[in-house]
Amino acid sequence: MIMFRFKGIPDAVAAEVRQTMRAPGYGHPAHREVAQGSGPCRQCLRVFAIGTEERILFTYQPFREPGSLPAPGPVFIHAEACSHYDDVALPPDFRALPLVFEAYREGGRLVAQERIGDRNPDQILKGLFDLDGVDYVHVRNGDVGCFMARVEGSLP
Repeated sequence: MIMFRFKGIPDAVAAEVRQTMRAPGYGHPAHREVAQGSGPCRQCLRVFAIGTEERILFTYQPFREPGSLPAPGPVFIHAEACSHYDDVALPPDFRALPLVFEAYREGGRLVAQERIGDRNPDQILKGLFDLDGVDYVHVRNGDVGCFMARVEGSLP
């Protein structure tokens, strides 16, 4: 049986943005503000406390492998350092969000896409990782399409 790991963006990426206030790889300016929306933070995968926590908006490229088609988009992180989410469970703050799982093979080639809705996310992930050639899954917001997290599968 495949084990899943949900992962936020790498700590090094978040640290670079906080230090330079620039989007890694693009140089676009990042924007810092008090949270007007709940998020979530793409590093710790928790929602923001609206009106109290500060967040940084920047352009993020979620594909890491050479040869993949760029798909940059806007993401938020906490303005202050937070812990990287890396766990076998769907982040608790994701449960109420309109999720879409996109399954990819090496090189950022889309294999399948599933809107989760009321279905069991673990069952959907199992089905996606059972497809031939799926290497990882991106979690996206189904309303606005932005990248939220990466899911990696491995055998125990």
